[in-house]
Amino acid sequence: MKRLMLATALIALSAAPAVAGKAFVSNERGNTITVVDTDTWEVLTEFPGGNRPRGITVSPDGTKLFVCASDDNLVRVFDTETYEELESLPSGPDPELFIIEPSGKRLYIANEDDNLVTVTDTETHTIIAEVPVGVEPEGMGMSPDAKWVVNTSETTNMAHFISTDDYKIKHNVLVDQRPRYAQYTDDGKRLFVSSEIGGTVSVMDIAEDGTPDLIKKIGFEVPGVLPEWLQPVGVKVTSDGSRIFVALGPANRVAVIDGETLEVIDYIMTGQRVWQLAFTPDEKYLLTTNGNSNDITVIDVAEEKAIKSVQVGQQPWGVVVIE
Repeated sequence: MKRLMLATALIALSAAPAVAGKAFVSNERGNTITVVDTDTWEVLTEFPGGNRPRGITVSPDGTKLFVCASDDNLVRVFDTETYEELESLPSGPDPELFIIEPSGKRLYIANEDDNLVTVTDTETHTIIAEVPVGVEPEGMGMSPDAKWVVNTSETTNMAHFISTDDYKIKHNVLVDQRPRYAQYTDDGKRLFVSSEIGGTVSVMDIAEDGTPDLIKKIGFEVPGVLPEWLQPVGVKVTSDGSRIFVALGPANRVAVIDGETLEVIDYIMTGQRVWQLAFTPDEKYLLTTNGNSNDITVIDVAEEKAIKSVQVGQQPWGVVVIE
């Protein structure tokens, strides 16, 4: 009887469906969101994402998908299971990138056309603050303790450090031309800011009180690739800080940087005009959005090589992954 019960339990366990992860890709020109199964790398579906969807993220519990619908001047919110639109949130004009705090209560949104960072309450659906920043704000990063939000202004060429206590800028750091993205390490001790036209990634050490110290600028060089094509955009850092991955735009490559030496150790070929990056939750894979080839590249993180290309919608821009 015990053997029969054990066999029945094993059969039931093997028959239970595996929990698949999903990647959500915003297609800027196609006005859609493509959903990709991260186990099979098959496209599950595609649904309307508003007009010119760009920045994309999920709630901390993974149940809600937030999308910057840039030409709608709002953030659209979708159910991550049914893909139904649940609500929309005020964002200020032309939202491009944003970041959500760990509690899920507040979104910090870069308004490219209005030189503002808008703070939106996701529960009351109201704007609770507007922070004047430099010209053409784009990148949004948050310290792991959620005490600081970093905005990059493309034309002012600065990283602005905003206190989440009072929504005031406490520090400004000049970086190279057209900064695009800001990414902290998981321990909060270092920040990386990519500069698209400057062709560099600025590295800052972060003191315990949040004060930044610019310590290095990392450049890139690829044989056979024109220097002006080496345009750093998206940045992701492994949780242990050992590797930094940087999307290099029209160079069609992701740079691999050693987290200890801060030296470039490799370049990984991707699709055309690689833009944003996202890890799977287990950091086994890194996904890239490739705007001109309309696909995503799947990179094996341990092997540091591309293993697959998946066709998505028209001009993919942003990507986020849930379990």
